[in-house]
Amino acid sequence: MRLNFDVSVVRGLRSASQRARVLTEDWVDKQVYCPNCGLVDIDKYPNNNPAADFHCSNCHEDYELKSKNSKIGTRVVDGAYKTLIQKLRGSTNPNLFLLNYDPRSLEVQNFFVIPKHFFIPEIIEKRKPLVLTARRAGWVGCNILLHGIPQTGKIYFVKNRIVESKSKVLSCWKKTLFLREEKELVAKGWLLDVMRCVEQLSQSFSLDEVYSFAGELGIKHPGNRHIKDKIRQQLQVLRERGYLEFIGRGRYRRP
Repeated sequence: MRLNFDVSVVRGLRSASQRARVLTEDWVDKQVYCPNCGLVDIDKYPNNNPAADFHCSNCHEDYELKSKNSKIGTRVVDGAYKTLIQKLRGSTNPNLFLLNYDPRSLEVQNFFVIPKHFFIPEIIEKRKPLVLTARRAGWVGCNILLHGIPQTGKIYFVKNRIVESKSKVLSCWKKTLFLREEKELVAKGWLLDVMRCVEQLSQSFSLDEVYSFAGELGIKHPGNRHIKDKIRQQLQVLRERGYLEFIGRGRYRRP
């Protein structure tokens, strides 16, 4: 995988934003494979396609691309709040490609994908409506809160300019596909919350260690009065799906 952009594709373009869009989209179009099926050549949709930016002609996965010439922080600016929430509830949202690059060398520094099954309404932050003097007065956008996504939901193709193996990318993608079978967003939210808790522990951990997050989870789910029971239930689901291994006497391990 080549990390530098092909500057020949922006000859004659003067707008900085347009140059950035063309450079990054061209790189993805030429260098990135589908993390779901491994197809080498994913296809770019026509500009301004409302569904997504790229798609795989083999498995029909859709991908949206967000790029920055600086570090990707904890929030990513996205489009209309209402539209995205509707997509989440209908499971029609695309997977998300995130790319950051060095504006001087025009090389990719980090590139990763967040599978669409990690998106729930709780990680979508509603922004303030545009002021009355704006061209789209009253329009309400949103931010995607990346800190609400487990690390297993951030699958790197390139990390700190080091290219990950294709086999690792495909394996990481398949590891959490079971989440797509959970159509009920509240239930999926519980799974993701417990996954985030488990990631904060060592690779091998005890049930009591997960129970230490009961207070935090209770605040997040105030309607549930049986938090520890719910934790055990989610650990059982993650165990059955192969995400965790039970090693006996109340202890688990992340494979």
